[in-house]
Amino acid sequence: MTVLEPPATRAGRLGWAVIDSLTIAGRTYSRLRAQPGELAGFLVFPIIMTVLFGYVFGSAITLPGGGDYRSYLMPGIFMQVAALTAVSAATSVSEDMALGLVDRFRAQPIARSAVLAGRSVADLSIHLLSVAMMALCGVLIAGWRPHGSVSETLAGFGLLALFAYAMIWIGTYIGLFVKNGAQADAATFGWLFPLTFLANAFVPLEGLPSWLRPIADWNPMSAVVSAARLLFGNPGSAAASWPLRHPVTATICWSVLILSVFVPLAVRRYRTATSR
Repeated sequence: MTVLEPPATRAGRLGWAVIDSLTIAGRTYSRLRAQPGELAGFLVFPIIMTVLFGYVFGSAITLPGGGDYRSYLMPGIFMQVAALTAVSAATSVSEDMALGLVDRFRAQPIARSAVLAGRSVADLSIHLLSVAMMALCGVLIAGWRPHGSVSETLAGFGLLALFAYAMIWIGTYIGLFVKNGAQADAATFGWLFPLTFLANAFVPLEGLPSWLRPIADWNPMSAVVSAARLLFGNPGSAAASWPLRHPVTATICWSVLILSVFVPLAVRRYRTATSR
């Protein structure tokens, strides 16, 4: 049997890794076709959140500076869906580990970086589909509209995608440690979901106690929400801290910081992890 050797040049190795990553991403899409209920969950969750917060809670919330609450809400839901991509990433990676796929991939002549990179690309594309569905629901159900320019609107969705990609790598790192999908879900969702509420996603921060307000102000998710509201031209709230006064810059910095920490950690863990 002939064993394929990696290309000798750096450009060749890069192209090899890209092709292998796309192959791994294609495997993830095939898995979703075999389990359509998982994809349905990604698409139904945004609709539930839009209706629940927009109509059930929205009638009881008044913005301090005025404005329509549903327009204020939608960037917060966009952020929450972006953050929760970490949960699905952790669960999927952990299940692959439990099934012994790591050993199978290592036995194949593929780039070592392709497995995690391919999974992250697939997870991000699924997230973008979920955001598209959520934006459509916001327009049709909640009356949400982006009031910024086309370039600003695209930049807003681009920042959400960047943040989601960073969160995917946090989930990937967690998934490489836990034993199964249930533990991955608990280890990620248990701290992440409450953290999405300790931000300016659903209610203004002005009403928080003084000891809790700085935590919410410096929560990376607050910066993401503020950046999306700014670029979409949606109502916002008072900015008392640097991340909320410069939300676009803060979102980029937080996302790059997360990627610079968790990508190397996840790759290192993948190289040393054993199937369970």
